[in-house]
Amino acid sequence: MCGIAGLFARNPSASIDRQVLVRMRDAMTHRGPDGEGLWAASGVALAHRRLSVIDVEGSPQPMHSADGRAVIVFNGEIYNYRELRRELIQLGHRFTTEGDTEVILAAWREWGADCLDRFNGMFAFAIYDRASRSLFLARDRFGVKPLFTATLADGTFAFASELKGLLAHPGLDRSIDPLAIEDFFAWGYVPDHRAMLAGVNKLPAGHYQVVEHGMAPRPPVCWYDISFADRQRMNEADEAEQIRERLCGAIQSRMVSDVPIGAFLSGGVDSSTVVALMADLTQRPVTTCSIGFDVPELDETEYARLIARKFATDHHERLVDPAMFDRVDRLAAMFDEPFADASALPTAEVCLLAREHVTVALSGDGADEAFAGYRRHVFHVAEERARDLIPAPARRLAMGPLARLYPKADWAPRPLRAKATLEALSLSGEEAYARALCVMPPAARAGIFSDRMMRDLGGYRAEQPLIELMRNAPACNGLDRAQYADLKFWLPGDILTKVDRTSMAASLEAREPLLDHRLVELAARLPAARRVRGTEGKFALKRSMAGVLPDDILHRPKQGFVLPIAQWFRQELKHSARQAVRSERLLDTGWFDADGLHRLAEDHIAGRRDHARELWQLLMLDRSMALLVQ
Repeated sequence: MCGIAGLFARNPSASIDRQVLVRMRDAMTHRGPDGEGLWAASGVALAHRRLSVIDVEGSPQPMHSADGRAVIVFNGEIYNYRELRRELIQLGHRFTTEGDTEVILAAWREWGADCLDRFNGMFAFAIYDRASRSLFLARDRFGVKPLFTATLADGTFAFASELKGLLAHPGLDRSIDPLAIEDFFAWGYVPDHRAMLAGVNKLPAGHYQVVEHGMAPRPPVCWYDISFADRQRMNEADEAEQIRERLCGAIQSRMVSDVPIGAFLSGGVDSSTVVALMADLTQRPVTTCSIGFDVPELDETEYARLIARKFATDHHERLVDPAMFDRVDRLAAMFDEPFADASALPTAEVCLLAREHVTVALSGDGADEAFAGYRRHVFHVAEERARDLIPAPARRLAMGPLARLYPKADWAPRPLRAKATLEALSLSGEEAYARALCVMPPAARAGIFSDRMMRDLGGYRAEQPLIELMRNAPACNGLDRAQYADLKFWLPGDILTKVDRTSMAASLEAREPLLDHRLVELAARLPAARRVRGTEGKFALKRSMAGVLPDDILHRPKQGFVLPIAQWFRQELKHSARQAVRSERLLDTGWFDADGLHRLAEDHIAGRRDHARELWQLLMLDRSMALLVQ
């Protein structure tokens, strides 16, 4: 795992300021504390920070191809590199290292952009072709590894693994994109189709891009997309066996490492699946790491211990409590852009804990998106059935007014909170699912934004791109469209961003075996009833692990990996909640209505409404602005 950066001048004869590139590279030292490299030629320069995992003593970067034509900087792992290496040797290629970087170079020389289809891995890389004097950038299928790009004022194209790499360049325009503020308050993060700074882009997952001297960067090209349009017809027993086989293959390929390896263990189905199959694939005890909370109803450590005992792991735990709130500034610095998924704090802690024992950790991320494991999937299936029975005009006429009349009861048990269901049924399936993913719905955002901000948005609403994505999805039904949105929008923007930044901040490599594309593609072909059955999500995955994992793990209600921030903001962190809405840094932007922010905090502290997520958003935005606007 590594950090990469580069500069590509519009003028091929231009000289590159190597010291600027060194600052860009070294702003990401945490991503690669074990080594550094830099290569420069007329009009181009590439830089690299290395975390040694495979071929620890070899494979220095930037690396040249055997024929000297191409130079690469690469972040990630190619899990099938040994098989590709053997194939390339048969085609006449020769290798001088034992790692996967040289395999990427040879594959690119042999197959060009089509080499991407052959890679099973997580990656972001840039290859400079000395013959065509062009730059080729690529990102993995689901966006496990990030890549930020920008065109600077002088026409230079810049890229880096993290935004902080670009921020180290004095020529970067730091103007804030107001649409990113709207996106952030809708989702709690800035999605991949936008960046916080107006002049910055993110190469989308499953895309590549070509940049040539003297020309504007070409638009990114999609080289991979997941389809839910095909169905697999197989009995449930054979289906479970096939899922197990792909799980084992994905996990085994991700256990290849020249440094110590372990796993995150929450006690949920996904991480328990990874640990159980790891234990079966190795003779040594698996090193497992868990985080607990000081609020019993959110604490899963007893389930993690159950799995640790059953599979005889070398288990380690750490407790998260309000005293860790003083790490918020460090958390904001990990992400650069505002990122308000509060589970990032315990994720950062479990990464720090894991790094004390291993250099690589396997996670259970991706299964909820691939196999329909979120509660919102179950609700969405039920709502879609109702939409099929009730004509759209009747739903809009009846459900909308009822939703407005029904009280919002955040404190009530879920079955009594009918307002959200009534609202959802008054909307199309795509609109309702976008609303379900929102941290703050449009009316709530309008309640905190100033009149000037609303004018600057020009009618844009953050839900629009997601709704369009779902409507154009290669899908057969509403659940398919929802999962497609999860994999293309939510997963790279939230889940994978969280794991990448928190793990890399600890100089830990995190691997996601449940996002092996062959496993995800199999899940996408399953009938909807095999993914969600009744009130149970991830049905097919759970069935495949029956007899391996205890029923207490497989069938207990899903419990999110979340902080008890609602309680904290009413008790130990009450002062911090009030500080967040009084921030001069935020109020001076002119984006917010001061009275609206004040009501947000006071309603939460008084227990009238639950605004914990919104308060956390304001807090994280305030901290991020301190880093972005200098």
